[in-house]
Amino acid sequence: MNSNPSNPDGGAAALVILVHGLWQSGLELFVMRRRLQADGSLRALFFSYPTIVGTMSNHVRRLIDCARAHQAERLHFVGHSLGGLVVLRALEVTDDLPPGRAVLLGSPLQGSRTAQSLAKLPFGRALLGGALSAECVDWSPREWSGRREVGVIAGSMGFGVGRLLANLDEAHDGTVLVEETRLPGAKDHLVVAASHTGLLVSPKVAAQTRHFLEHGAFQRDD
Repeated sequence: MNSNPSNPDGGAAALVILVHGLWQSGLELFVMRRRLQADGSLRALFFSYPTIVGTMSNHVRRLIDCARAHQAERLHFVGHSLGGLVVLRALEVTDDLPPGRAVLLGSPLQGSRTAQSLAKLPFGRALLGGALSAECVDWSPREWSGRREVGVIAGSMGFGVGRLLANLDEAHDGTVLVEETRLPGAKDHLVVAASHTGLLVSPKVAAQTRHFLEHGAFQRDD
């Protein structure tokens, strides 16, 4: 991939760092990356981290180091599930990164009923890892007050293992409740018909992610 591609208008393409979720490697975001890069106005790269090894502070430090290592006039972040929490925590503790926006996909920003149920099972916390346990099991209400505009996309197609572990009696994506994705202080919030994993391959989610990164709001039909 060209390390410094240009957009059709002649300017340098903005950089998007894609951050995967629990039990993933980053390759799950390949389709999202391809769609974001389709017209050349954005260039995207994967940030990979060991989701069940290390603390949230470890993941945050590595993400910030990754962001600082790549030169860009504009720097965006897209995080899926736990990856969205890593992005948000990184943005909370640094203010010297290039300007840009962030989109969080299906991230349990207000705790996770599914994670809390899994944590009660033998070896449950080990499966979740220290970072997710701290953020979603032993959690406190979260809001955003940073300068960077943050958009959140939640799924409402309830297919996933979460419904086998917890009583998800409200709208959910199969793993995370829509209400768990709410973030006071975020610029915009959108609910789409997609499952938790389906958020990664949905054409609509990719289009809405691109729209927010470019305009600071999701596109509404009205």
